[in-house]
Amino acid sequence: MERRTIGAGALAVGAVGLGCMPMSWAYSGSRQRGDESLRTVHRALDLGVTLLDTADMYGPFTNELLLGRVLRERRAEAFVSTKVGLLVGDQHIVANGRPGYVKRACDASLRRLQADVIDLYQLHRADPEVPVEETWGAMAELVQAGKVRALGLCAVGARGGRRSGARLHDATLRQLQRVQQVFPVSAVQAELSVWSPEALEALLPWCADRGVGFLAAMPLGNGFLTGTLTPGEGFEPDDLRARHPRFTAEMMAANQPIVAGLRRVAGRQGGDGVTAAQVALAWVLAQGPHVVPVPGTKQGRWVAENAGAVEVRLTAEDLEELGGLPAARGSWD
Repeated sequence: MERRTIGAGALAVGAVGLGCMPMSWAYSGSRQRGDESLRTVHRALDLGVTLLDTADMYGPFTNELLLGRVLRERRAEAFVSTKVGLLVGDQHIVANGRPGYVKRACDASLRRLQADVIDLYQLHRADPEVPVEETWGAMAELVQAGKVRALGLCAVGARGGRRSGARLHDATLRQLQRVQQVFPVSAVQAELSVWSPEALEALLPWCADRGVGFLAAMPLGNGFLTGTLTPGEGFEPDDLRARHPRFTAEMMAANQPIVAGLRRVAGRQGGDGVTAAQVALAWVLAQGPHVVPVPGTKQGRWVAENAGAVEVRLTAEDLEELGGLPAARGSWD
């Protein structure tokens, strides 16, 4: 697979990554099967999908434990990205950015991952009670201690910015400017897809100007852009899409023109079997050589399909059509 680099340290990864969260968290709990997930991670590595993205809160903890079962055999083939800063409680999630906690959490992640170093350690969310510089400084000490190779920041989830008139990623940009003064940022992770292109406005250019890698989260729109979801079919109560404003039956039906556009472009590719999902990922890949989409899945067949997106070459006509697709509709709009 094509390789891309993350950050000034030129950390090389496969051009498409693997989001491991669905294997243990947030999506259809009844369909989560450990053995199948293990085979999926092995399949990803076989295909050159080296970036494995997880977090200590996924499960919580069980996602890192699952990856550890693969990494104890194939650590040298993987680029391990995990996150710190969020604690899962009873029906709530809280941030913890205290330096002592960050260091303990890193040691615990290393044990679960059965690894001696984390390639990319990301701050999941800043703690409003702790200056972000203090949290970032503790993470920098982990680099100096040889436990972590590079640091990343996850974008603030700020859908409310649309209502206030602020740009979606203003808060993240302010955080980045602050932590960059403490220790270099190697990667930023934020949502980016044809139905959520807001990062193109300011966040992606910020990364490009500074040689910072961009990990595109949810590049398939939580599965919607694959064209495999049926409006009105419903989701299990523990599935995040059951409460997502773009996944009501009405909004899924209203947003079908986006999927239709992806299918039209796929049909023009000439080869057999190009899918809407592959076109959606190819669009993300086309946004810059520092961009790595990280689609989440728990099935090997989807890993193989996602990996195939690196072979899809979008023309200027394709990109123009995709750029002109109607904006996604949802209750936050």
